[in-house]
Amino acid sequence: MRTALVLGAGAVGVSSALHLQRRGWQVALVDRQAPGRATSYGNAGIVQSEAVEPYAMPRSWPALLAIVAGRTNDVRYDPRALPLHAGALLRYWWHSAPSRHRRIASAYATLIRSATAEHGDLIEAAGAGALVRTGGYRVLHRTAAAMDAALREAERLRSDYGVAFVTESPDELRLAEPALKAAGAGAILWPDAWVSSDPGALVESYAALFRRLGGTVAIGDASTLAKPRTGWSVRTSDGAVGAEAAVVALGPWSPEVLKPLGYSVPMVLKRGYHRHWTVERTLRRPLMDAANGCVLAQMRQGLRITTGAELTGRDAPVALAQLQRAEAAAAELLELGGPVEKEPWFGTRPCMPDMLPVVGPAPRHSGLWFNFGHGHQGLTLGPASGRLLAELMSGEAPHVSPGPFGFIRPAVAG
Repeated sequence: MRTALVLGAGAVGVSSALHLQRRGWQVALVDRQAPGRATSYGNAGIVQSEAVEPYAMPRSWPALLAIVAGRTNDVRYDPRALPLHAGALLRYWWHSAPSRHRRIASAYATLIRSATAEHGDLIEAAGAGALVRTGGYRVLHRTAAAMDAALREAERLRSDYGVAFVTESPDELRLAEPALKAAGAGAILWPDAWVSSDPGALVESYAALFRRLGGTVAIGDASTLAKPRTGWSVRTSDGAVGAEAAVVALGPWSPEVLKPLGYSVPMVLKRGYHRHWTVERTLRRPLMDAANGCVLAQMRQGLRITTGAELTGRDAPVALAQLQRAEAAAAELLELGGPVEKEPWFGTRPCMPDMLPVVGPAPRHSGLWFNFGHGHQGLTLGPASGRLLAELMSGEAPHVSPGPFGFIRPAVAG
């Protein structure tokens, strides 16, 4: 029987482990904490099947100056941390040019189109249907100009990719979401997205399925990854564990684990925050407030208010300005009670400069495989990229072309 270590127990790692297990591999899933407790826990809980294009960096001077001046809440930055991000950010900006972004998006869309189907397969097998509902989510626009621009973009996505959307006037939005105090200029509903009321628990349910089918989950230190004479090993609380193959699915921690092996992985690390609030009346579907870069999503813990991206140091202290602005914006839309937690949660999104995840073999080490760099879409893409990785490791025909997702990117480098 073939054996593998999967390092990282988020949505990507757990999905990789399950798909390998289905193909006859004996798998040990290793992380420093329980499955679904890191970045996979803290997102807005949306499986975004409509997100067929990755987030590009703004290229216009007005948009860039708005970020520099702090006028937008989508992206904030700590000037002291910019030197840490400079190289990767410059490459991100270069890849965000329209012609390059189109090539990148054409590859990205092949993977994200299978997101809901792959989740559906695991949800059924794990018996996790109570944690997920269909029906989509909304993006609210506060001004007529913003709504008109969003509608043009939605029509382009429908034309180019066949993505479905529904336009809702302010009156239609108020009828659909009676809890709203204000409806702005209306909203766009993305009806094909799926929503989880507890994304951390969803990943835990996938891990529980993995255990029931004979998989091993261990607490361990991925930085101890080593290559003995044959195969790979890592130290866990139960001692060293070895296997013929190792998968690095550690999200933002992947670069530091791979650096001792000679791999330089440029990555834009985007911190995101959330806090739960009590509310008098709940939202029926998650709502993104486009003007303030935040998502309001009803979770089992309360109304989760999530932020956009903060560029800061990996170990930087909590900075509340972005979250506080999001919470103030939420209070304009809903009757908020009080915060459930005194301190907010925060985590880091692992964004590759070309916006594509890395899925495939390591170029210089036999038996070493990569599955990381999913940016804002780790929850969405985990099962799809986990399947692709397992297909490649098992010698099967992949369900999407793997070339654009390899460690070396000839398909999108031009």
